[in-house]
Amino acid sequence: MALLEVKNLGISFGGLRAVDDFNISVEHRQLYGLIGPNGAGKTTVFNLLTGVYKPTRGTFSLDGVVLTGKSPIEISRAGIARTFQNIRLFKNMTVLDNVKTGLHNHQKYTAIEGIFRLPRYFKEEAGMDEQAMDLLHVFGLDEKADHLACNLPYGEQRKLEIARALATDPKLLLLDEPAAGMNPNETAELMETIRFVRDRFGIAILLIEHDMRLVAGICEQLTVLNFGTELAHGEVDEVLKDPKVITAYLGE
Repeated sequence: MALLEVKNLGISFGGLRAVDDFNISVEHRQLYGLIGPNGAGKTTVFNLLTGVYKPTRGTFSLDGVVLTGKSPIEISRAGIARTFQNIRLFKNMTVLDNVKTGLHNHQKYTAIEGIFRLPRYFKEEAGMDEQAMDLLHVFGLDEKADHLACNLPYGEQRKLEIARALATDPKLLLLDEPAAGMNPNETAELMETIRFVRDRFGIAILLIEHDMRLVAGICEQLTVLNFGTELAHGEVDEVLKDPKVITAYLGE
């Protein structure tokens, strides 16, 4: 069984079909790319898969559990996490507290225990501090745990956003243009980070990206969207050589 199964997924805004008849199958531990021109519907797909938008047709499931129509928190708890094209950290919170927001997805103390600072609250918070520091150590950010997120360099903010997503304990990580705004050296480091995350945490990664060097360097399968519909899918080399893809996306 594939980890993510998407069948005939679609959404319309008024008379506009933003995504239509979208199908994808992502295997466990797979690095899968979703590419296409601006406005092709890629981020809309991510919004559908994370419950931001409710599909008007089609279904999707994770590990055999149907998640169509579920809320963002239900989908997050089921095992789908994401990052954003424009980094969305809590910039005036510390690096440590940013990661802890992801860990609170699985907190066990109640609101009353938190308000009155009962023993289980302190025990749970201490455990989350330790887990968050472990994640920060993985990304080389543990020494900056007390820094404000807004004071990190751009590349480290990207890493922090990935660390926060991983704190929710996902089975599938969605990365929305992770290389946006990066120079070639930062992009090369990001490629290694993505591979490391897949191997270290044993998860599948579905990414949207415009940097073809990154896509060709790490992705195992590709789907190309154009005007909300699938243009091509398959092995990376074959897809990038497809005349339809070259015409619609690469502009040649």
